[in-house]
Amino acid sequence: MSGHLTPGLVLGILLLYFAMLAGVAFLTGRNVGNEGFFLANRRVPWYVVAYAMIGTSISGVTFISVPGAVGLETGANRGFGYMQVVLGYLLGYLFIATVLMPMYYRLQLTSIYTYLEHRLGYWSYKTGAAFFILSRTVGSATRMFLAALVLQRFVFEPLGVPFPLTVIFMLALIYGYTFKGGLKTIIWTDTIMTTFFLIAVAWTVITVGKVLSLDVLDIWPAVSNSPYSQIFFFDNFASDPNHFVKQFVSGALIAIVMTGMDQDLMQKNLACKNIREAQKNMFVFCIYLVIINIAFLTLGALLYMYATTVGIELPERTDELYPKIAFYHLETAAGVFFVLGLIASTYASSDSALTALTTSFCVDFLNFEKQQKHPDPYATEEEKRIHLDATAAQQRRARTLVHLGFSVIFIIIILLLKAFSSGAVISLIFKFAGYTYGPLLGLYSFGLFTRRKLRPLVLHIPRPFWRSPVQIPAVVLFCILSPLVTWIIEVRSKQWFDIGFLTILLNGLLTFAALWAISYRPEKQADAIKTT
Repeated sequence: MSGHLTPGLVLGILLLYFAMLAGVAFLTGRNVGNEGFFLANRRVPWYVVAYAMIGTSISGVTFISVPGAVGLETGANRGFGYMQVVLGYLLGYLFIATVLMPMYYRLQLTSIYTYLEHRLGYWSYKTGAAFFILSRTVGSATRMFLAALVLQRFVFEPLGVPFPLTVIFMLALIYGYTFKGGLKTIIWTDTIMTTFFLIAVAWTVITVGKVLSLDVLDIWPAVSNSPYSQIFFFDNFASDPNHFVKQFVSGALIAIVMTGMDQDLMQKNLACKNIREAQKNMFVFCIYLVIINIAFLTLGALLYMYATTVGIELPERTDELYPKIAFYHLETAAGVFFVLGLIASTYASSDSALTALTTSFCVDFLNFEKQQKHPDPYATEEEKRIHLDATAAQQRRARTLVHLGFSVIFIIIILLLKAFSSGAVISLIFKFAGYTYGPLLGLYSFGLFTRRKLRPLVLHIPRPFWRSPVQIPAVVLFCILSPLVTWIIEVRSKQWFDIGFLTILLNGLLTFAALWAISYRPEKQADAIKTT
């Protein structure tokens, strides 16, 4: 490592950092009920949510993989091509702010998947929630895997700490400051983390600029004149995954499903006082998003310019370029800020995901909200209060166990990724999202853009004659088959057309078509009155 940046020093800095987060958690996590844990009592100022959302949406993947991909010669996100995805995000966020969020506020939802129950029935609701849990669990664990990999290589491995202990240590810290306060704590800790990783990016950009003899005002002209600054790619639509149309459309769809149909980021928006403040938050967040992603891409270009100038051998994994330069070639402060920025960006995403997963599982599968109602509609107010208090205590224990359970699942997934993963992590995450969020896109699109109802069809899957057939609701089966069919189409068409991140569109269309096939148009109310 450079200068005096030893593994022991880095570990000490991390412990002080998490002690600060624990202090914030102690102040915000006292006497927090389900409403505070899930929605921060719906009292958070919109500008705080907008700032905290930066940390949730920009994870360690963006912090390392986006700058690393800038220097790629082929493939998606090379150069400044990732800005094509970001521009698509803006269109997606406009749809979220004007269509989805007003609906969520009108229905007063805690879990956004409750909408599917209102519109399409019980099994659509459970299927949507299950796909979110699957996708968010794997996606967030993958993001944590990236941070754990970097810390293991540059910090814990020199100290003789095995990788499994590193992962357990990281998850234990998240669990320690989130299990009591939930969203009420996370919104405030995420504002701190957002500040740290923004400082890290700014510090690295300025530091590398100085090494290249560039003043602050000279950095952007130097980057824009470099071979890494191309934003738009319009050639080879069929074969280039970085083509503008593919990137822009997939960016819009990814924003809609990974934000607007994702309990994690929507949970923060639902913590605002009302829909007007939530929309302010979303529009301001869009401005932040563009500026910050330009900063990350600028950082990537500077890192490659620096490596070329100094003669640094580029690592085989582009994800390792930023940490390699920060630890071994820049001043000590740059390495310190890199570690803090990486931890901040990763934890801001992962702690929020743990809370969102806990919320969805408790509300959507353990039926927390329904349990709070007294079973006897004629019960007295005193009986209702006693029932509510007893239910709250029971749910608090269950919520803690669910939170712990997802932490353990994260550990297992990260260890599996360590054994089998290769390549740029950002591509892995978005590819997986295309498969798992596709059914959500199909379900919500069908609910929003049609008035048709789903038939309660149950399909019977044959089994050996001595066993009865397996009964599977049609909507569940079709949402499972759509990703499989999407994968088959993508593999078969690879030679003549690279679908790229458009898998999410194909997947959503297949789900939508399957739902249409088992739906019917309900009779108009006037016709129903005539028949009676």
